[in-house]
Amino acid sequence: MTPDARFFDTLSPLGVDDLAALTGGEVVRASDVRIARVAPLATADGQAVAFLGDRKFLQALGSTAAGCVIVPREAVEAAPAGAAVIVSRTPQAAWAAAAVALHRPVSLTATGAAEVCEDDTVVIEPGVVLGRGARIGRGSRIGANTVIGTGVQIGRDCDIGPNVTVRFALIGDRVKIYAGARLGEAGFGAAGGATGPVDVPQLGRVIIQDGVTIGANTCIDRGAFDDTVIGENSKIDNLVMIAHNCVIGRNCLIAGQTGISGSVTIGDGVMFGGQAGVGDHFSIGAGARVAAGAGVLGDIPSGETWSGYPAKPIRQFLREIVWVSKQAGRKRERTDD
Repeated sequence: MTPDARFFDTLSPLGVDDLAALTGGEVVRASDVRIARVAPLATADGQAVAFLGDRKFLQALGSTAAGCVIVPREAVEAAPAGAAVIVSRTPQAAWAAAAVALHRPVSLTATGAAEVCEDDTVVIEPGVVLGRGARIGRGSRIGANTVIGTGVQIGRDCDIGPNVTVRFALIGDRVKIYAGARLGEAGFGAAGGATGPVDVPQLGRVIIQDGVTIGANTCIDRGAFDDTVIGENSKIDNLVMIAHNCVIGRNCLIAGQTGISGSVTIGDGVMFGGQAGVGDHFSIGAGARVAAGAGVLGDIPSGETWSGYPAKPIRQFLREIVWVSKQAGRKRERTDD
C-alpha cells in the first residue's frame, strides 16, 4: 500500500546502498532492488522497505514480502531470504529517515470555491482556505477561517464550524465538526535515534464515516501508516484526543477530555465517561463502558463496565473501595483509642 497520492507525493526510488548511506546503516545482504516506498512488515511488498523495532514481531519479519528490511544485528538470521538487509542500531529511526526521503506531504495550494464545491448549495464563510483537489458535497457549510487541506473529501450536508483544520482526511455525509477541532495532524510518533528522539513521518489518513459529531477543540490524528477511523454515527465531545491508528466503531459516545492513545481498537456502541484515558494498542469490545476518570491499561471484553485506575471491572473496583474504606476506618478507631 502506497500513501494516498491525494495527500502525499512519492519521490524517486532509492537503491539499497543509498538507503544504507542515508540511514547510517550497514548493508549485510545486498540486492539490486529499487525501493519506492516504506511500509509495515505485514503489508510491505517487493518495492518497500520495512523495519523490525521489537522482537515480538520476529514472526512478521520472517514472513514479510518487503524488498528490504532494516533490523538490529541480532535479527539478521530471521530476515526472509529474498530481502535485502540493512543493519541498524536504531531501526525505526532509520526507517523514519527512509520515509522522509521517499514520501512528502502535499503542500497546501489554495484554490477557489468553484473548483471545490459540488454546487451552489455549499456555503463558504469568510476567511476559509480551500486546498486544490479538495471536494465538498452538496448542502455542506464551512465556517469562517477554516482550512480544508489539499485533497480532502467532504460529503453532503456536513456542518464544519469556524477555525477548524481538516487535512489528510476523508469525511462522509451529515458530519458535524465544531469550532477549533483539528483533524489529520501528525500523530505523536517518535523513535530513538543516535542523537536523540526523531519524528516518525505519519503517512496515513483520517476517515470519518457518516453522521459523526466531533466536538470543539477535539484533535484526531491521522494514521502513522494505516488509517485512523471513526465509525458511523459516533458522537465525540469537546476536548477529546484520539491518537494515530485508532479504529472506533459505530454509535460510540466519548465524553469530554477523554484521551485515547495510538492503535486502540474500539467496538460498536462503546461509551466513555469524561476524562477517561486508554493506553496504546488495547482493544475495547462492543458495548463496553468506561467510567469517568478511568485509566484503561488492558483489554476490556465486550459488554463490561470498567472503572478506576488502573481500570478493572466495576464490581471489583467498588468492592476494593469498600474494603479500603473499612480498613481506613478501623485504623482511625485504633488511633483514637
